[in-house]
Amino acid sequence: MTSYEHGDTTGRAVLALDIGGTKLAAGVVREDGAVLSSVSCPTEVADGPDTVLKRLFSLGASALHGAGIDPAHAPGRLLGCGIGCGGPLDSAAGLLICPPHLPGWLDIPVTALAEEAFGLPAVLDNDGTAGAAGEWRFGAGRGTRHLVYLTVSTGIGGGAVIEGRTYRGAAGNGGEPGHVTVRSEGRRCRGCGRSGCLEAYASGTAIAERAAEAVREAAPRGESTVLASVPRLTAADVARAARDGDALAVRVWDETMDALAGGLASVINLWEPEVVVLGGGVLRCGEQLLVPVREKVARLAMGPAGRAARIVPAEAGDLAGVLGAAAIAFERLGSGARREAG
Repeated sequence: MTSYEHGDTTGRAVLALDIGGTKLAAGVVREDGAVLSSVSCPTEVADGPDTVLKRLFSLGASALHGAGIDPAHAPGRLLGCGIGCGGPLDSAAGLLICPPHLPGWLDIPVTALAEEAFGLPAVLDNDGTAGAAGEWRFGAGRGTRHLVYLTVSTGIGGGAVIEGRTYRGAAGNGGEPGHVTVRSEGRRCRGCGRSGCLEAYASGTAIAERAAEAVREAAPRGESTVLASVPRLTAADVARAARDGDALAVRVWDETMDALAGGLASVINLWEPEVVVLGGGVLRCGEQLLVPVREKVARLAMGPAGRAARIVPAEAGDLAGVLGAAAIAFERLGSGARREAG
């Protein structure tokens, strides 16, 4: 388990819980975005929902202790608990329906369980929606009214803030930029099972898979590449080799930038945001991604929409899940009464 503690504990705060397929995280966050404490540990999905949720709630208790807050003796200090998780989910009912990254989790009433564990009102949102709310409230989207957020990592998720309001759609799962179609009848998407999704081309997983396929195809042609000596390719390996001028890696990287820019152009044409915030592990390559994507989007997007949208890196970093869950808690519990999402 990793933990961080951050001093000053004055002001209203929320408990934020993030449920990922690889990592669980919890934190206590103040209204100004200050993270008073945060902790994380591996999810270990194979343990099943009961054990994993006990682990999550134990993390939440540790985060509260690290922030010096006892919910039972601090009435009014904590507004409640925000929970972010991948969908599909029912945000209004607080129900995890069947998240693919959490096999075996069917119709889990996670907000009711959190309320019982902490004695606090709790709300649930899609983690992409929460990420958008977090960057809008605390990060790169501060001061804007129209924002689109993408996290480019194992998969591609995201969300949107439109007219200063977090967009959730009719069932609470609206805003899935990773499943914009970029190649008709293209690669099968691991996330949704459809063909040609942006996630199937530009996620970290897809970049590594496409590079491995390219290496296998290059061998009979006698084409050399440094990637052939890497036993388990990652997106970071491909980016590094492309920076060093490896021809095969450059080809895979350029194709990835084409797909990402094409997907972003479609999203920008649809929403016409002021800012597109890009986060996730693949963004660690920085300008190697941002420069070509900005250039390509400027050519592909419709004129007014393309000129209006700035493409910037996310600011939340490793605390994106915690800050996102906190943002939706402040949004939906800030008035002192729970409001239905929609």
